[in-house]
Amino acid sequence: MTSALLIGACAGGSSTPPDGTGGPGLDGRTFLSTGIEGRILVAGSRIRIAFQDGQISASGGCNSMSGPYRIDGDRLVAGSLATTEMGCDEPLMAQDTWFADLLGGATIALDGDTLVLAKGSVRLTMEDREIADPDRPLVGTRWVVDGLISGDAVSSVPVGVTAALTFSDGRVEIEAGCNRGGGTAEVGDKAITFGPVALTKMACAPDAMAVEQVVAAVLSGEVGYTIEAGRLTLDAGGGGLMFRAEP
Repeated sequence: MTSALLIGACAGGSSTPPDGTGGPGLDGRTFLSTGIEGRILVAGSRIRIAFQDGQISASGGCNSMSGPYRIDGDRLVAGSLATTEMGCDEPLMAQDTWFADLLGGATIALDGDTLVLAKGSVRLTMEDREIADPDRPLVGTRWVVDGLISGDAVSSVPVGVTAALTFSDGRVEIEAGCNRGGGTAEVGDKAITFGPVALTKMACAPDAMAVEQVVAAVLSGEVGYTIEAGRLTLDAGGGGLMFRAEP
């Protein structure tokens, strides 16, 4: 469920984004917080902003906000943004609040891969996501399953159950939730073609077997994949898996 979150606009002016302060320099890019003055980020949290085709999506560490934006002079102008309504610990909720206020008319400056938002006493420095948190390589990384995709729904992996994939040259080693094994895996630019998978035949607890059933169903034939930073998603069309890169 979402509700409208109004983020204040600044005074009128040209709506054409000048080079270096938005527009061509921002579109299609995601930025992550790397430094801040005037506030202290909640431990373990990171602020994120993405710009795409006149739309902004942002997260202060708990909820996500999204909607149209423009650059007016040297200021970021966001209109009526929608926000999710997750409940988090109070420090993260408070961080969402001041971050939303920052988006309401903050000055914005882009210098190469560095984006700076400033308003009042707060100055937030961010770096291009590809620099601050680069994509992990598919091959050689141990990818641990942390989401099971069914249509538009994503469910978590039961506590105590571990499923993971490790790709090598032309093969994938599989920890399926209960059993282990592997098979061939031909990696393309946007898809992986999985050959027949051979697994051991142990019997485990129902939760582990249920995860294994999903994993086995996804790892069959041509499966689309995307990597962003330490996240891998496999899309088998209606079903899929989400992974985190093991540190």
